[in-house]
Amino acid sequence: MTSLTSEELKYLRVKLTREPNELELRVIEAEWSEHCSYKSSKKLIKQLPKQGKNVLIGPGSDAAAIDVGDGYALSVHIESHNHPSVVEPYGGAATGVGGVIRDIVSMGTRPIALLNALRFGNLDAKARDYSRTKWLFRNVVRGIADYGNCIGVPTVAGEVEFDASFDEYCLVDVASIGYGRSDHLIRNHASIGDYIILAGGATGSDGIGGAAFASKGMLEQNRSAVQVPDPFEEKLLIEAVMEAVERRYVKALKDLGGGGLSCCLSELSDTLGKGFDIELSKIHSKEKSLDPASLMVSESQERMLFVTDLEKLKGLREIFQKYGIGFSLIGRVMVHHDLLLRFRGKIVGKMPSTLVCNAPLSLRSSARPRHVDEIQQAAFSPRVPYNLKKTLLAMISNPSIANKSWVYEQYDHEVGTRTVLKPGSSDAAVIRLADNKFVSVKLDGNSKHCYLDPYFGTLGCLSESSRNVVCTGAEPIGIIDHLQFGNPENPYTFWSFEESVRAIIDFCKFMDIPVVGGKVSLYNETFRGPIKPTPVIGCIGTIRDSNWISQPALTPSSAIFIIGLTSDEMGGSEYYEDYHEVVAGIVPRLDLKVDKLNRETMLSLVRDNLITCVHDCSKGGMAIALSKMAMQGRTGFEVNLDLIPNKCSRIDNLLFSESQSRFLFATINPSNADNVLKSIPGLKYARIGESSSKSRHKRNKIVFTKSGSSVIECSIAELEEKYNSLTMEMS
Repeated sequence: MTSLTSEELKYLRVKLTREPNELELRVIEAEWSEHCSYKSSKKLIKQLPKQGKNVLIGPGSDAAAIDVGDGYALSVHIESHNHPSVVEPYGGAATGVGGVIRDIVSMGTRPIALLNALRFGNLDAKARDYSRTKWLFRNVVRGIADYGNCIGVPTVAGEVEFDASFDEYCLVDVASIGYGRSDHLIRNHASIGDYIILAGGATGSDGIGGAAFASKGMLEQNRSAVQVPDPFEEKLLIEAVMEAVERRYVKALKDLGGGGLSCCLSELSDTLGKGFDIELSKIHSKEKSLDPASLMVSESQERMLFVTDLEKLKGLREIFQKYGIGFSLIGRVMVHHDLLLRFRGKIVGKMPSTLVCNAPLSLRSSARPRHVDEIQQAAFSPRVPYNLKKTLLAMISNPSIANKSWVYEQYDHEVGTRTVLKPGSSDAAVIRLADNKFVSVKLDGNSKHCYLDPYFGTLGCLSESSRNVVCTGAEPIGIIDHLQFGNPENPYTFWSFEESVRAIIDFCKFMDIPVVGGKVSLYNETFRGPIKPTPVIGCIGTIRDSNWISQPALTPSSAIFIIGLTSDEMGGSEYYEDYHEVVAGIVPRLDLKVDKLNRETMLSLVRDNLITCVHDCSKGGMAIALSKMAMQGRTGFEVNLDLIPNKCSRIDNLLFSESQSRFLFATINPSNADNVLKSIPGLKYARIGESSSKSRHKRNKIVFTKSGSSVIECSIAELEEKYNSLTMEMS
């Protein structure tokens, strides 16, 4: 029994000119799974702009490499572990961390930071799946925390979103960045006769069929397909690889991830343009009874494949022995182009490597879903809330907006001493690379927006991620993406995927920011149906002066400005969907020219030291962004809503609209900032208020006014009580 389609079986037989045996079918099934082959998405993602002046190694390798100057490179990659985390959230999430770390290590770089983006179901106590959602949330976070803490890599940033479309499911995205010398990057080359070594954890029956499992809808739970993590083995493996790279003992290196040896061997063989002759009986394993097929498709963790020559083999072995790492010499590089598999000397499989790792592409049809037009045209005009203060407090307690300290306080974000801006203190993480060189990174997504309009929703994710990096004083130099959708065989789902890819192409070409890496995860659905489209976007930026590093904490006695226009764009907003419990309206429309203008303006203000704090407007809108700035700085403010540039028809929309391309900043030099801003043609901005003075009794409240009267007046203590609701819920 195989998961291959009849067309794929026919294609395989034609290419082999014979009938494949059972082992070969298992190998092909793993490599041709959607999870490994990208057979539904490859045609589209090949169109993404990948070239850039800083790109050393782009998409296609285990991780990307970006030049950051002075002979050093930054590596970056993103992965998911969705299906395994639903079945076993602790182990599933932990092994997701381990996998992305090994991708970074395989480039010859040391991992210096982890990020994550998590999606769970409705966390309302009245929700039907509340208990399971809370269980998944608690154990996913614990799995990420325990693994990252054990291996000594800080988890520096993340985001968490809750939505009913993820009920009985979850999305677990993990990204990592690494740092190393450019001349130590592993670029994978080999010569005939070189040795192939499998090192790390012993191979077992855990994780068998994991790639195929991740390429199906979540209609059943297969616990045997979930891998077992061992962070202590991973830590030793990291140190061994770093020493081997430093000593130049490694010619080629690859992580064993989805599909196990099936994918790792075939893909590396094809990349090198040379054949592999493998003896499977040499593999160090947990169970002596494992058959050749199980050895090939097992996804046991903490394993990596090395290629080296005879001269370096002894030194490499000594390093493995020094760190107590198990290893097996399992094969040689050959002059042919096949993946040749033996078991106790007998040939048990032989296929061209390029055939194994290049599945026939699946041609998917697409159709625009009816709900897109129906929701956009749906008329919804709720009454303006009588008590806007009560509305603000309800909004700031929304789990997708509320304080996530319960999550990030479980992570060790200071190990390694590189973390400059920590979780919860800024819009993006900032990591020190050298004395006066820093990298800023952030992951962002918005499934609500992308469900209503995958094109503009994805544009918004790209804008938000870039804005967050700019808010720390960094210039964006690269984008990573993780595109998560339901069954691609559904034309409506595939249309959403196409629209999301189109948005990334348009944004990155216009902004001249390359896509340096990414991942596609399909078949994310349960018996209830598919998840909402969830592209997660990561932005990487560089900072070349510590004086540019900025934070969102509001400072006393400062003028408050806004850049950008606020409009009646309420579709997919937290205000509509969480507060009013309605799905309707138009999502925020991103104007690429305006977005670029506003971002470049904000970056210039930061670098000219004209601001004291800065924050972007995103989930919850301007009122939420200002409230967070006030809480962060323990400083109140008074803002006049009449001064805000807007096209809003009502006050609640003005407060909670999630229009894109907006920044809030404070300054103690308002005249200088205003002179810069008014000199920029076409820029929408305004000075909208003041922060409280240093006097203690005046600093503890926020005030929004309109037409000379207060419409919201709230103490910072009241805000904090509601803002900390998620922590109270999970404690």
